[in-house]
Amino acid sequence: MQDHGATDVLAPARAIIDIGSNTVRLVIYGGPPRAPVVLHNEKVTARLGKAVAERGVLSDKAQQAALAALSRYRLLLDLRGVPQVDVVATAAVRDAANGRAFLAAVTDLGFAPRLLSGEEEAETSAMGVIGAFPGAQGVVADLGGGSLELVDVIDQASSHGVSMPLGTLRLPALRSEGLQAFRRHIAASLDRAGWAADPGQTLYLVGGSFRAFARYVLAKDQAALDDPHGFALAPEAAMEAARVLARRKAGSLDEVPGISSARLASLPDAAALLLALIEALQPARLIFSAWGLREGVLYASLPPGLRQQDPLLAGIGAFTRQRGVLPATAAMVADWTAPGCLPGGNTGDERLRLAATMLILAAAVVEPNLRAELAVIWAMRKRWIGVTNRERAMLAAALMAASARPELSPEWRQLASPADLRAAQAWGLGARLCRRFSGTAPRSLEGSALVRDGDTLRLEVRARFAALLNEGVERDLRALGTLLGMETACRVRE
Repeated sequence: MQDHGATDVLAPARAIIDIGSNTVRLVIYGGPPRAPVVLHNEKVTARLGKAVAERGVLSDKAQQAALAALSRYRLLLDLRGVPQVDVVATAAVRDAANGRAFLAAVTDLGFAPRLLSGEEEAETSAMGVIGAFPGAQGVVADLGGGSLELVDVIDQASSHGVSMPLGTLRLPALRSEGLQAFRRHIAASLDRAGWAADPGQTLYLVGGSFRAFARYVLAKDQAALDDPHGFALAPEAAMEAARVLARRKAGSLDEVPGISSARLASLPDAAALLLALIEALQPARLIFSAWGLREGVLYASLPPGLRQQDPLLAGIGAFTRQRGVLPATAAMVADWTAPGCLPGGNTGDERLRLAATMLILAAAVVEPNLRAELAVIWAMRKRWIGVTNRERAMLAAALMAASARPELSPEWRQLASPADLRAAQAWGLGARLCRRFSGTAPRSLEGSALVRDGDTLRLEVRARFAALLNEGVERDLRALGTLLGMETACRVRE
């Protein structure tokens, strides 16, 4: 069967170069446009914004480091044959007296750099959050090396974007005057920008320093998750952690996996800023986003039809297609197993069940001794877009059940309710039954059906497929029936 929706995940389709205040980064993307896959990601810490914060100009040393990196990126992009390259420059170049001259040098390398205004930078970051969290509503705060952007998001659009000189390279000087003076400065900056937010909204946090804060909290709490993207935190818990971190000196923190030494050193400053923002904006919850400016450039360029796609299904569909599982096959299995699902559930769980089915079928071609480990990696650790912590735990429960491992770690049980996890286990057991009975062959699925008949779950099979019934199939059917609290039976029909 030919899959006309297939995309070559390994084919580089587009690249974004982000000339920031602290780093100059190249990211090459492939895969589905709605859930792009990172094929190459590298950065050089040029610290363009350091001299801008001190003297208002880009230093010669920083420019040389940035241009050397860009020369390398130009050659890499040509060698990889990347057809589309976007180059954006932000606060450091925007604020520097010699910023235009620097961009001319970038142009001489064969790039077409675009200098974003403060409002454009804020709104582009917001587009990244909208792309990552469909239906996002609240305030986006993007912390970079040179600036902090704030912008409202609602109804798939952004408004009231502002940029303030509160980047991580500027925070040490601001904090040197003491905590109270720092808080007053933040409040005054918000007032000058005309920024005010209604209390009780969601605050979406973008930028490496905010993600480092999330990683620190996850590591401290020994959480089941270690990817900060999508991590939700109550403001009280965030303030408690921020107060502790803000009192620490740079270089005094213990190492945390996934946080560089440079980022760790700036964590107390970022924590102090976050504390001030929470106090000023009074959000109901915080959500950390790995998608920001670069992903906003990608998402903003998509036609409306592609924007409406489910990023979770697009991402998992591309991932499993590379492992021989067609989305159409997974949809057939999901339809076949539907009678074996628990009634009820939340709105949107059907798309999650389809996502779980795709992953289960992909895991089936892996060595059995690795499947439980894959449940953790694919469900709990791999970065999917458009998935919540609850949904991650449900994906893990489904994958474990499909591998005949019903046990769930206590950490997972904190992310989803017992009813949610039980429902997901039914998805896994149903997919396991379907896979064993039919081999996912379309004709065998068409010649059989799961049927609910009162308190009995019955597998009905046409006579020509009766030989597919065996002890293993009956055992898997009983396991699903036990979870559902139902009797089970097999029936061959003409």
